[in-house]
Amino acid sequence: MLAAMDVSGNASSVHAEGRAARKLLDDSRAAVARAIGVMAPMVVFTSGGSEANSMALTGAPVRRLLISAIEHPSVLAAASVSGKAVELVPVTGDGVVDLDALARMLPGAAALISVMLANNETGVIQPVAEVGRLAQAHGALLHVDAVQGLGRIPVNFGILGADLMTLSAHKLGGPVGIGALVIR
Repeated sequence: MLAAMDVSGNASSVHAEGRAARKLLDDSRAAVARAIGVMAPMVVFTSGGSEANSMALTGAPVRRLLISAIEHPSVLAAASVSGKAVELVPVTGDGVVDLDALARMLPGAAALISVMLANNETGVIQPVAEVGRLAQAHGALLHVDAVQGLGRIPVNFGILGADLMTLSAHKLGGPVGIGALVIR
C-alpha cells in the first residue's frame, strides 16, 4: 500500500505518471484474477463489497432474486431496492442453504441466486458448487459473496459455478474502500 500511495498519476492519462498508475491498476487486476482463476478483464474494482453486491443484484438481467435467508445486510438492502421480485431461500438448522427448497423455488421467471460462500457471523461454509449446478440446470445466474471466504479457503470462480462474485480487500489485510465485482 505504501508503494501504491507513491503513484499519483491518473490511470487514464497518457503521461508517465498516468502510465505508471495504469500499470499498477492492471497488475492489481491481474493479481485478483489469478487468485480466483479468472481472466483479468472480468474484474471490476469497486469501493468495497457492499457496492459490488449492489451492482450484482441491481444490474443482473433477471426478474427474480433468490436470496439466502442469511445473506449479508448489503445483499438484502440491494435486493429491496432492485425493483425485482425477492424470495428468501431458507436455511437448515445448521445454517446451510436448503438445496431442496432452492430447487423447488427455481422454476419460473429468470432468476439470480445470491449465496455467500462463508457466513460472516457463523463461519458456515455454504455448498456453493451445488447451488451453482442447480442454477445452471435451471438457467439461473449465481452471485457468490466471497468476501469472507477468499484468503481463508480455496476460491475458484469456475469450480463454484459463479456468474458474479463479490470480493473485498479489507478482509484480506488490505485497506477499507477497495472491493471487486467479478463478472463472467
